[in-house]
Amino acid sequence: MAITVTTLVENTSGVPTLYGEWGQSLLVEADGLKILFDTGPSGHILDNARTLGIDLSTVHKIVISHGHYDHTGGLKDVLALIQSSGNRPDGIEIIAHPDIFQEKHFYLKGLPAKYIGMPGTRAELEALGARFNLSRDPVRITDSIMTTGEVDVSVDYEHIDSTLHTKEEEDYVPDILSDDLSLIIKTEKGLIILLGCGHRGLINTILHARKITGVGQIYAVIGGTHLVSASKTQMDETVNALRSFKIAKLGVSHCTGLKSGAILANEFSEAFFFNSAGTKTLL
Repeated sequence: MAITVTTLVENTSGVPTLYGEWGQSLLVEADGLKILFDTGPSGHILDNARTLGIDLSTVHKIVISHGHYDHTGGLKDVLALIQSSGNRPDGIEIIAHPDIFQEKHFYLKGLPAKYIGMPGTRAELEALGARFNLSRDPVRITDSIMTTGEVDVSVDYEHIDSTLHTKEEEDYVPDILSDDLSLIIKTEKGLIILLGCGHRGLINTILHARKITGVGQIYAVIGGTHLVSASKTQMDETVNALRSFKIAKLGVSHCTGLKSGAILANEFSEAFFFNSAGTKTLL
């Protein structure tokens, strides 16, 4: 099975004519499907796709990793493009967790809260052709492709960012990011795991993917790892765990952070790559 992952949106651009902006969007081509995994923070996803010669009106499904704006901000623009093209007259399936519509904020006590949730309401998105398939459990897309569903937290050195909250009435409550999911592709070489932000933990996500698929070998991990504020202990433990998985390709982006990315680049040498906008990975 030929598999291609094209990074449409990322913090940095690997091509001079592409926009780099805080967020992520990956186009996955596998099993005869085009699956859009997240949509970045804005309509620049359409600009980048056009520059790369990609017609987003032909995607078959959309998967949303979690309900933060930097992964969903371009969704309305993508839906409007698909709707105007007439390519999906019955709308397009969007696979995600029910909590993507929570009111999400960046919040530190004593400072003004900043809304970081999805732009637009469910009704507005459905009017543009969105057909939501919301599930807490893994969703099987093909025999080889599935979502993780809610990721089990099983290691003690990975923690959810304490600045992330949901708003319940007038109170700000720590967000446990139950909606943080990833995309899994089963191949003869092992699992390919595509991350949005990995808020529930990079290693937690890998262990969860192994558990629900029954496949032990990890071939590739691509996407945001949320190691941007990782402690030395967490980085040491993460590197040790990744070594034990014997990953062939490790492409990090977005919320990994430059320092953590540099550490991983040094540790994993030829297996490692920076997954900037414009990167096309054949797997």
